[in-house]
Amino acid sequence: MADQIELSTPPFDGISQVRFSPTSPTNLLVASWDTTVRLYDVETNEQKTKFDHRAAILACAFADGERAFSGGLDTSVRELEFNTEKINNLGQHSDTISSMNWSKDFSSLITGSWDRTVRFWDPRAANAQQSSASLPERIYHMDLVNHTLVIAMASRLFHIYDIRNMNTPTQSRESSLKFLTRALACMTDGQGYATASVEGRIAVEYFDPSPEAQEKKYAFKCHRQTIDDVDHVWPVNSLAFHPVYNTFASAGSDGTVSIWDHKLKKRLRQYPKYHSAVPSIAFNCDGTKLAVGVSYAWDEGEEGAKAAERPSVYIRNAGDEVKPKGWTGN
Repeated sequence: MADQIELSTPPFDGISQVRFSPTSPTNLLVASWDTTVRLYDVETNEQKTKFDHRAAILACAFADGERAFSGGLDTSVRELEFNTEKINNLGQHSDTISSMNWSKDFSSLITGSWDRTVRFWDPRAANAQQSSASLPERIYHMDLVNHTLVIAMASRLFHIYDIRNMNTPTQSRESSLKFLTRALACMTDGQGYATASVEGRIAVEYFDPSPEAQEKKYAFKCHRQTIDDVDHVWPVNSLAFHPVYNTFASAGSDGTVSIWDHKLKKRLRQYPKYHSAVPSIAFNCDGTKLAVGVSYAWDEGEEGAKAAERPSVYIRNAGDEVKPKGWTGN
């Protein structure tokens, strides 16, 4: 069995997000700057449906096997129905939508925007927007684990909320990293999160504010290479925690994807380099596959774009390399 397959009908422009279904290990959404969101069956390697939008899509999220959501530069929050291929407009932000998460517990879509608001939507309601919370800065990334919502903003600010009470954050933090936040992912076990920056660093953080827990947090360098005695540093674009083992993958503009055991502070594996930067990665719900979106990431400006290859999406089989050392199961 091959280590990975390449999807046969990838987007035409940069990939902004790859996301697997929370219930089906074979259904994958791919959002792109080519203004589409595509739904694939990675088992049969076919594109099941495609939704066209008016502008680049930066974020997408599954609700269930029947529908998903999308948002991006045109500021609209949309519901995508797979069976009917219908697009329903739920409402608007006043600026670009940068991130979204579906809360299964509340049957709510949570969207974050450069307009400095987080909004909650109930797609079944006549007036879909249920509530809105204002934040001090533009929202770049969000991730949700259980009832805990982590929001990464401009100016390296982080807010942590319990989504049952959005009136005030449970914690406000400044990033442990000195530069712009490029990626964020919550641990599967709900203990904390990892965040990454444009200058090749990842920080591992814990929610528990006690001094003992906070002593466990650390940051490390990655996605770097010394070429002819010159240190090259690449942005870390995406992070994804394994749903079973709680190890995580990181993807960078150097075209590499690495697997890390954050408890042992060790790299378990680095996969062979891809043809371009890797803007987004995602594990499927049972942890057997890793989707890797590969496309030019504009780190080298217009010149690099002329030489860039067409985007690709690879589906890699996740084997023992994603298990922590000495794993015996729960």
